[in-house]
Amino acid sequence: MKFNAATLTFVLFCYATGMAQTNAHTVTEDFKPSTLNQPGKEYPQVNSQRYARFKIEAPAADSVRVSLGLGGRGGTKLQKVGDGSWMGTTEGPMDEGFHYYHVNVDGGTFNDPGALNFYGSTRWESGIEIPAHDQEFYALKDVPHGKVEQILFPSKSTNTSRRAFVYTPPGYNKDQSKKYPVLYLQHGWGEDETAWSNQGHANLIMDNLIAEGKIEPFLIVMTYGMTNEIKFGGLRNFDITPFQTVLVDELIPYVDANFHTIADQSHRAMAGLSMGGMETKMITLNKPEVFSYYGLLSGGTYSPEDIKDEANVNLIFLSCGSKERPDAVKSAAAALKEAGINAVSYVSEGTAHEFQTWRRSLHELAPLLFN
Repeated sequence: MKFNAATLTFVLFCYATGMAQTNAHTVTEDFKPSTLNQPGKEYPQVNSQRYARFKIEAPAADSVRVSLGLGGRGGTKLQKVGDGSWMGTTEGPMDEGFHYYHVNVDGGTFNDPGALNFYGSTRWESGIEIPAHDQEFYALKDVPHGKVEQILFPSKSTNTSRRAFVYTPPGYNKDQSKKYPVLYLQHGWGEDETAWSNQGHANLIMDNLIAEGKIEPFLIVMTYGMTNEIKFGGLRNFDITPFQTVLVDELIPYVDANFHTIADQSHRAMAGLSMGGMETKMITLNKPEVFSYYGLLSGGTYSPEDIKDEANVNLIFLSCGSKERPDAVKSAAAALKEAGINAVSYVSEGTAHEFQTWRRSLHELAPLLFN
C-alpha cells in the first residue's frame, strides 16, 4: 500500500490522537494503601491520579459493589479474581480529601474490613483519604500540639449528661490567668461531635496555624447538634429549639465555668458545615446577643435583611465548594458588604459537599476570628 504525504500526515495525526485519548484514560499503577487503612491492611489503595482501588474478600458472594464512585451510577462494581476476592477501581479520579463509603455484598451493607471507620450518614462508615495538593495545612507536624478533651455536661432540658469535645491550644494550662475566645463548631447531618476532629482534623489545622503565627489561639467546642433524628430530606420538620436550649443555656455556661474563656459576645463565634450551618444561622439570628462571628460552610447564606443590628456582628463568613453553588455564596457576601456588614466569601476549588471543602473553609475562617 502506498502513502502520499497527505495520507501519511493524516494517519500519523489519527495515531497520535488515539494514543493521547488512550493515555488520558490509562490508570497509573502506582497505587499505595490509603492513610486511613486498618493496621497492616493493603486495601483500599489510591494512586497518584486520585483513583481508588478496592479489594474485598468475599469468596461466596455473587456480587460486590463499593458505594464510592463517579457519576451517580451506584458506585464501583468489583470483579471476582482468582483468589476468590473481589477487586475494582473507580472509573475516574476522586475529589481530593476524605470520603465516606461502604460495601454492598449480595444486597447487604457492610463496612470495608481494610479501612478505619468514621461516623457519617447516621452510621459508622468506612473512610478513605485521597491525598490533596494542599494537605500540608492539616498534616501532623512537629509543632506544639493542643488537646481535644471529651467533656460530659449536665443538660436539664434533655434530662441527661451530654457529650462535647473541646480543643484547647498548646500551652493552655501553663498560664492559668490567660483567657481565650471560643468557636462553637457544628457538624453536618448524619455526623456527630467526633466529625470535626476525626474527619476534619480541626485540631491539626489549629495547631499548624498557631505554629505559623497566623492566628491568636482560641478554643473550639464541638457537640452533637441533635440533627440525626430528622430523616434525610425532612429538614422542614427540624425544630431548632431543643438544640438551641442545650447550646446556649447549658453548654456555653458549662464551658465558661470550667475553661479559661472570655465569656462575652464579642469573643464568641459559631460556625457549622451543611446542616450545622443551618443550625448556626438559626441560632445566631435568634440569639444575636450570644455570638458575634458567624460561619456557614456549605450551609446557606445570610441576607442583609436577616441582620437586625449590624453592631452585633463582627464577621459573616460564607463558603462552599466550587462544585456546589459558589455564585450564591459570592453574591450573598457582596450584598452583605454593600449593606455595611463585614462579610467574607470563600470557594474551595475542585471540591463539592465534602470534608476537603470544610477543612479548607476552617483554615480560611480561623485567621479572621477574634481580630
